[in-house]
Amino acid sequence: MVRKWFNVFVALAVVTFSGCGSMKTTTEKDEVEVKSISSVSNYTDSIKYAIQVVNVDLTKVLQMYPALQEKNVGLGFAESVLDYLDETGRFVFTEEKSEIKERMVTQFKASKKGVFEEPIDGKGKIKAARYFVYATVADFAVDEDETVEGAKSKVVVTTFIRLQVRFVDAQTGQIYIGSGEGESTKTGESFLKSLDMKFSQSTVGKATRKSLETACTKVVENLIKSGVFKN
Repeated sequence: MVRKWFNVFVALAVVTFSGCGSMKTTTEKDEVEVKSISSVSNYTDSIKYAIQVVNVDLTKVLQMYPALQEKNVGLGFAESVLDYLDETGRFVFTEEKSEIKERMVTQFKASKKGVFEEPIDGKGKIKAARYFVYATVADFAVDEDETVEGAKSKVVVTTFIRLQVRFVDAQTGQIYIGSGEGESTKTGESFLKSLDMKFSQSTVGKATRKSLETACTKVVENLIKSGVFKN
């Protein structure tokens, strides 16, 4: 049996904005509990807040696997963030979703660090967004377990990802945080080979969507607890 294990932990950076003053952080106690986006999608109020997806940070993932930059992982990650936030029915995007994805992919390909980022002027004036949205990969691991039986070999790939989604109130500087974990296992091909398939079918894609669903749900729950939404 041949086992390859790769793991990285990324310290989550503190977000600061000039002109925002001191910042308070709202976070959840249990960061591993699995959440379903459907639990916060029964929104009936007419009030919706404008959001701007500012930063998606895949830096450490690319440091481990530079080839991922050419595998549409950035696009798949961005689409997942947009899909889950849109599904809640609580937000409007300051750009068309297609424009956001195009902008992010362009920035992602141009960045050797794997970061999508738009500059902020410190006054919350990116197309009148009420909340700035950030997503950061906090932990990423790939386990390749290869078993050789005679002339045949079997590879079992397990991908694990932990990430954090942050909402920053452009008016007050209040930060709302949600974290999620996801894991997916597939038999048959190595990790990089499996990325030739659609993002949604790959282990990294499935793990990403699981973790993002929980993270986005927790952010909305924190917004509800803080009185931003009534339900």
